[in-house]
Amino acid sequence: MEPAPEQVTQILEAVGAGDPQAAGKLLPLVYEELRRLAAAKMAQQPPGQTLQATALVHEAWLRVAGAGQEHWNSRGHFFGAAAEAMRQILVENARRKRRPKHGGDLERADFAEVDLPCPMPDDELLALDAALSKLTEVNPDAAELVKLCFFTGLTQAEAGQQMGVSTATAERTWTFARAWLFREVRKELNYPG
Repeated sequence: MEPAPEQVTQILEAVGAGDPQAAGKLLPLVYEELRRLAAAKMAQQPPGQTLQATALVHEAWLRVAGAGQEHWNSRGHFFGAAAEAMRQILVENARRKRRPKHGGDLERADFAEVDLPCPMPDDELLALDAALSKLTEVNPDAAELVKLCFFTGLTQAEAGQQMGVSTATAERTWTFARAWLFREVRKELNYPG
């Protein structure tokens, strides 16, 4: 049974006057009309829409009645606000669908099939980590360069650019760091010499 337009208008006036129970009385009276409005909006959408008319009505109701600014001049004003809320929801949904997923255009790769920049036995990797921690205390820039080159696979020139130093400086730092780390790793692994 369709509610009388004046009944809806009276409740809208009560909502506008600040009656806290009026909004609760309004939804049952306008639900079917909002549902028809939502179905009409959904019919205009391209196929494959994941949003359903019922969800659209509920979301629009939350935006219109839950905004705390319920001052509608008339029944038409209320339904205009509901239609605008539905339009915004559909636009936001379309924008969300067009956004790249987490990772953008990157493709998933199986970790077991990926060649790491630093394949080495675990004991050597642990020794290198300990030596790198020591190098960080002695020369933080050299340690950063090693991390960029050894663990991420950057060239000295690329790492130098990332660090804001010249290629020549990066190459000198790399030479120092390699010699320093080689000595420390040998100590960590208890190799003679």
